[in-house]
Amino acid sequence: MRGWITFAVMSVVTLILLAPIFNIVILSFQGPQTLSGDPVWTVDNFVEIFTQTPVLTYLTNSLLVTLGTTVFGVVIGALAGYPLSRLRNRFARGYSLTLFVVQGLPVIVIVIPLFVVFAAIGLADTLSGVAIIFIAGSMAVTCWMMASYYDSIPYELEEAAWVDGASVFGAFVRIVLRNSYPGILSAAIFSFLVAWNDYLVAVVFLRSESNFTLPIGLQYFFQQNSTDWGPVMAMSVVMLLPPVIIFATLNRYFSIGGIGGAIK
Repeated sequence: MRGWITFAVMSVVTLILLAPIFNIVILSFQGPQTLSGDPVWTVDNFVEIFTQTPVLTYLTNSLLVTLGTTVFGVVIGALAGYPLSRLRNRFARGYSLTLFVVQGLPVIVIVIPLFVVFAAIGLADTLSGVAIIFIAGSMAVTCWMMASYYDSIPYELEEAAWVDGASVFGAFVRIVLRNSYPGILSAAIFSFLVAWNDYLVAVVFLRSESNFTLPIGLQYFFQQNSTDWGPVMAMSVVMLLPPVIIFATLNRYFSIGGIGGAIK
């Protein structure tokens, strides 16, 4: 009985949380109302944003920044998380503390000084400059995530690989990384969401419309079409789709990996 009550409560909470998303999707397919007051269901809103707005440019910019952030963030986190997991000395503790302090700094405190520095070296109003900030912003958490997953992999597996002639790096690649797929996917999704959903950094650094990412493009488009909700909601749906696709595609891989069968 308790299980059914928990299920019912969680279902209600989930529906409440998803209600705004359902509303966005419904509004994106609604056109002007008829004389009787009934809405017209149409795909004209999507046709309009893809033919009359630079939404593809916004989408491409977001994908470039996000993919760059994800790849570099995961690579750096996977490499930097290993010494955090395996080393137990002052350097490792100081390194971990530094990551904690940097991650705890409010973004608004550092974004203006960073803009001044990036403007001086020619990285302001560039996608590469924004990607660098996203990578740095996600690196601390990805390091912790990977270090925590490495902790679940027995150290004896690496020792066995060393006895068999593997180098330290070889054992890391062949033993640790090969059994860390769920941790890598978690770090990748975190890095993806950091870059994809960011608004504050992008709105400060990006000035040219040709460099706008989707959050900035959506806000700019909303300012120009504040009385016409259909196209704005359609562009919102475009922004919602990539994270949904990523989660739907990668969700089943979270059960793959681990240390099952690693002894063999």
